[in-house]
Parts: sequence; structure tokens; C-alpha cells
Amino acid sequence: MPIRYPRPLRPGDRIGVTSPSSGVAEAMRPRLDVAVRDLEDRGYEVVVGRCMDGAGHISAPAADRAAELTSMLTDPGIRAVVPPWGGETAIDLLPLLDWARLREAEPTWIVGYSDMSTLLTPLTLLTGTATVHGTNLMDTPYRVPEGLRSWLDIAEAPQEHGFTQTPPGRHRAPGFDDFAAFPGIREHTLDRAGTWTRLDGSGDVIAEGRLIGGCVETLCNLTGTPYLDVAAFADAEAPDGLLVYVEAGGDDAFTICRNLHGMRLAGFFDRANAVLVGRTYAPDNRSLSQHEAVLDALGPLGVPVIADVECGHVAPYLPLVNGAHGRVVHTPGRSELTQTLR
Repeated sequence: MPIRYPRPLRPGDRIGVTSPSSGVAEAMRPRLDVAVRDLEDRGYEVVVGRCMDGAGHISAPAADRAAELTSMLTDPGIRAVVPPWGGETAIDLLPLLDWARLREAEPTWIVGYSDMSTLLTPLTLLTGTATVHGTNLMDTPYRVPEGLRSWLDIAEAPQEHGFTQTPPGRHRAPGFDDFAAFPGIREHTLDRAGTWTRLDGSGDVIAEGRLIGGCVETLCNLTGTPYLDVAAFADAEAPDGLLVYVEAGGDDAFTICRNLHGMRLAGFFDRANAVLVGRTYAPDNRSLSQHEAVLDALGPLGVPVIADVECGHVAPYLPLVNGAHGRVVHTPGRSELTQTLR
């Protein structure tokens, strides 16, 4: 099936907010209100679902979360769906989603990262719908540094749109802002310098392919299941290969190394023309760093591996469109990623 891109968002459209994984604790509600108002100020009507409880690690029983997500994604009056953030166990929704309805419905933008990868990547692989690996709702109020785009910028752009993002050269130190104490914060503190790093060797990199990927800690649990059949997707949509991206949220280097080995053995990277690896503050181990873990697992692929890309849990964020055509360039004087919605 061809890649299905949702139509561009326009003022007056409705955006659904639901928590397929973790909900919003009472102390964080003021930040949620700020984020919702920002969408409204941009001209959108916001519909907040019932699955939002933040008292535990999930917002509602799995059947309720699956039903609400399916409903929003198949409602022709809702043009985008965004969660407050990720969580831990969105995997329990996969067998409960109505995949036939999702394939037949007009495509709707859905965005997120971290545990949302558990849903975004299968949605693209199984329905052909482009999904956005980008900031969740609670991060949406942050101003976007020059060179990058927000998920809203992407969702509002015309079809057949191509756009290039370049790393700003700065990122934030470890840690996250305290939304409970500062619910209205809109400026990232980008206090560390850093650019992309080629791990597999030296030399310029120019590579193209359909983008697909997500969070290592969540996607590794889907290898070998029907929800992560990257080979079938590549056969149908990417005969010239893929640009695969991965990022680590918090697991130590030994765990990430094992998980990436497992994903490689399961064929997740078989059609990759290059691999992009998100910048992480996940811990090293005494004898193995995160960079070394990636190279140990993915070096046998024999393709360029570029690390410290702004597509992980470290601000700022470079949104990636699963299913879009990507072209990455990395040289001593130039780093950029161009995505084309075609």
C-alpha cells in the first residue's frame, strides 16, 4: 500500500488528546492546560479524552485506552491526535486496536515519542499511515530552535512538502524541567555543545531511504511479532532501502547493546542504508559506553551509523516522519536531514 499522509492541519481543525500509556497527575494538570491553550491560540479546537488519569502508570484499562485511541484516529472530525507524553506499557493496546478500521479510515496525524513508538511504528508498518516521531503535548509549548521544526509545523505543511532540518549545535544538560513548579515554561536551556557523530568510521555520508524507527526500549519487545515487520514494509514501500533511526530513553549500555543485537538478528535493520541514533543521557557501563554499545550491535551492518541526532529524549527535538522519504547528509562542515512527504 502507498504511504498515506494525513491532509495538512488548518485553523479550526480539531486535535484529540488522549493518553494511550501514562496519564497526567494532578500536579501536572497546569502544564496540560498551558499546552492545550497554546494549541487553541494557534487556531485549533482541542478535544481532551477520558483516558487521562495519572494516579498510576496507565491512564485507564487497556480496552478503554484502545477504544479511545481508535475512536479518535477514525473520527473524520479529528485531524490530529497527540498524547501528553509516553509512559511504560502501551504495548498492551496492540492486540486491542481495530486495525481494519484504522486501515480504512482517512489518515489522521498522530505524534509522540518514547513509549508512543510502540504504537506509531506499527501504525505506519501495518496501515501505511505516516506518523510523527516528535514531541508529545507537554513539550509542545517549547520554542523550537533555529534549524528545527515542530510537529505542528510538519502537520500544517502542504502535501508533497520537503523540508530540511539542521542540528542547532547545542542541547540541554541531563534532567527535565519541573512542570509542576513552572507550568508555563517555554524556553529550553540548551547549555551543552554537540554535533552529530559518525560511529562506524570516517568520511562523508549521503544516504536516502524511507524513514522508520523509534525508541529501542519499546520496539525491541515487538521484534518477531506481526507489529514490527519491517521487511514487508520495505518490500512494499522502500525498494531502494530505509533510513532507520533508534534512540535510547534510559537503559544502560549493556541493555541497549543486547536489545540492538536482538533487533538486528530479527531483521529490523536489514534494509537500512544508514542508521541514525538519537542523543541520549542513558548511563554508560564501566566497560561499555552507549556509543560503543551501538557500534558493537550495529557495526556488522556495514552501513553508516550516525549518533547524537536530535531525535531522542534529549532536548531539542528533531521530528521524524515515519514513512517519509529521507535524505541525510553528514560531512565535516554540514549535517542535515531532508524529509519529503511523498
